[in-house]
Amino acid sequence: MPIGKSSWGKLQSFWQEPFFNKLNRISTFLYKIKGTLFYRLVFENFGKGSYIRKPQFISNPMFISIGDRVSIRDGIRLEVIQDSKDRNPELFIGDDTNIEQNVHIVCHSRIRIGANVSITGNCSIVDVTHPYSDVCNPIKIGARIQNDDSYVEVGDGSFVGYGTVILPNVRIGMYAIIGANSVVSHDVPDYAVAAGAPARIIKRFDPKRGSWNKVCSDTVGKTDA
Repeated sequence: MPIGKSSWGKLQSFWQEPFFNKLNRISTFLYKIKGTLFYRLVFENFGKGSYIRKPQFISNPMFISIGDRVSIRDGIRLEVIQDSKDRNPELFIGDDTNIEQNVHIVCHSRIRIGANVSITGNCSIVDVTHPYSDVCNPIKIGARIQNDDSYVEVGDGSFVGYGTVILPNVRIGMYAIIGANSVVSHDVPDYAVAAGAPARIIKRFDPKRGSWNKVCSDTVGKTDA
């Protein structure tokens, strides 16, 4: 079967790339094949063109739904916890989202990451709370899980900066930008920039003016002050 002009052009472009770029493209191709042949059998959904690099930690993949063309880098932790048969957790990652190295996502109830989201390296997203008030409890704090209907939502088109921690019961709006090393413990509205520990709104887009404006507020939860 003859090679078309488009395919021939792609092949030529491939051979002209540096050696390590070739290796990266080949390994990505192989990871995509693994997604097609294996992950689609064990995940709730695993979209076309998506891949997960090794090393990785994945638990209860039957509760994980991954959209099309999702790239997940090495060191990922996709941990879904089902602490009772009555609870069916939901971890959802939308189309064209990229998750970089060493990101930890721990889902006990519901985590939804939208489409076209970028989550940079060393971030943590958790909807789990570890109760500590009972000092006589023989179970270590890290093994205790509060049995509530918690959630985390990250809106379409958002950007989560390096080293960010997103805590339970937080909604991050569409096209929101979270600065590096932030701790997000309150909601972030659409078209806002938040940074810090705890994160604060520092800018917000004004559609009427068509510009980004500085915001004076104490925390991300006080955006209307």
